[in-house]
Amino acid sequence: MSKLEDALEDFDMDDIPEEEESMLEWWDFDDRDEMVEAVAGDIQFIIESALDARGDALLALPASDEAMPVLEALAEKPIKWKYVTIVPTDDLLVPLDDPRSNVKKLAQLFLTRGARVLPLAPEHEDYHMAGAAADARLRDTKWPPDLVLLGMGPDGSTAGIRESADMEEALDGPPEKIAVGLLPDDWDTPLVTITKAAICEARTVAVLLQGASSQTMLESEIELGATSMAPIGRIFADLTVPVDIYVEN
Repeated sequence: MSKLEDALEDFDMDDIPEEEESMLEWWDFDDRDEMVEAVAGDIQFIIESALDARGDALLALPASDEAMPVLEALAEKPIKWKYVTIVPTDDLLVPLDDPRSNVKKLAQLFLTRGARVLPLAPEHEDYHMAGAAADARLRDTKWPPDLVLLGMGPDGSTAGIRESADMEEALDGPPEKIAVGLLPDDWDTPLVTITKAAICEARTVAVLLQGASSQTMLESEIELGATSMAPIGRIFADLTVPVDIYVEN
């Protein structure tokens, strides 16, 4: 018997590695209220699973207009909030009482429930220093977060990662860097954002999208992977954790 015949005789189909299941789950909704409740319920499950496993939970949340209905529904959930820490995914370098402050919006929702809400953007005039201070502050939390919740702008921006002279630092800076400061092109106000590396460290990532066009765009950017020009595409190229994508049609 030849070596080839020997090999064929010993061949076992079970030796072929199974194709890995996709880490992406797409959820489409025609009803906004249904989507809001579904996302809030899923986040509640993530929090309660973290509490069961480790006794506390850490979330990085946006405070965008699109995310606020979900966060309002989440705040009504019967969760042991005193064991939950929340940080913004990004925030402008504005005073804490400024209506544009993301941490102010999050605090108004969750502080009254007993959660710990941490400012991401210290009041530094120099946004590079603010980014360094935010990075140090997040290191004092129990990073990585149990969830990073993201949106997507029409240009493929996400969190506070958008076109700027500092964008590459947020996307491909040192992998240990959790937060950076940047001044977006065409903006007068700088911000602090968590980095791509920080997002990719999360135990779970969720994305909120509005409309079929947003879904089509994200699918295209995911397909482009590391060659994508959009921050969201560059992030997805390196994500290895479970990702739930919620689309409001």
